[in-house]
Amino acid sequence: MYPFAARVLVIRRSCFFTSNVVSELHTSMRKISPKDEWPGSWKDSYQFDIEEVFGPVSNRGYAYAYDVRRRKTLELLTRGLPAPAKVLDIAAAQGNFSLSLAELGYQVTWNDLRDELAGYVKLKHTSGDISYAPGNAFELYFNDLFDGVLITEIIEHVAHPDNFLAATAKLVRPGGCIVMTTPNGGHFRNSLPKFSDCADPSIYESVQFKPDGDGHIFLLHKEEIHRFATASGLIVEELQFFTNPLTNGHMKTFHLLRILPRRLVDAIEAGTQMLPTKAAELVLLQVGVRFRKPLEV
Repeated sequence: MYPFAARVLVIRRSCFFTSNVVSELHTSMRKISPKDEWPGSWKDSYQFDIEEVFGPVSNRGYAYAYDVRRRKTLELLTRGLPAPAKVLDIAAAQGNFSLSLAELGYQVTWNDLRDELAGYVKLKHTSGDISYAPGNAFELYFNDLFDGVLITEIIEHVAHPDNFLAATAKLVRPGGCIVMTTPNGGHFRNSLPKFSDCADPSIYESVQFKPDGDGHIFLLHKEEIHRFATASGLIVEELQFFTNPLTNGHMKTFHLLRILPRRLVDAIEAGTQMLPTKAAELVLLQVGVRFRKPLEV
């Protein structure tokens, strides 16, 4: 049995490409209607699902950025790990990534700190192999290692991101992969401290695990991602920057999203993803990484 020795909060989840595998997502997810008797966490999750999946969209920047991140995440995973691989989705919240992967033929284990959310995810599930392992991910035990693990929009909320990645690596079989997305620390408007410059990250332990943007502690820089990977026995197999300020309505561009056609926004997003690496790191807001755990010799 393999322990995951760390704490994981519940983080909301959240590229454009032509892969046929993920060209259509959420095609069979059941659309549900809210009920008065739902617990508060279900009602909160439903509000996110309106923007992320069901519509109608009221915040175009949030919805567009989520769609880019979702597609980029699934692209990184499906390109590096074919179905029916076993995948653990950590801090999966309302389970949209988990459900999409199950529909694509993966054997998915959904995890979240709030065990009652499993019932909400089950309401939306219509097809595919998905099991549920709610609880503190750092205290969970699994009989077998996974082929792949998703850690999306999580690592920026922990005080020790290096330890977090190392703990995640212990859940993956040799030859397997980890897919991570996180806000890009190299963006020119990032004002948060750099983990590498922090003499004592433990001072942030009392404020870690808070959801959403106000809970961000460190935003990782590209060189830190490579260093953490090496320390965790991983290889950075693919690293991509994505989501420009227009796509998510930052820097007052949300006014433009009210009038610009979605196809134009998508085209600009695709163009900025083709920027040289140094320029992309300065301009784009998100980074997605696929780590590979080398085969044992």
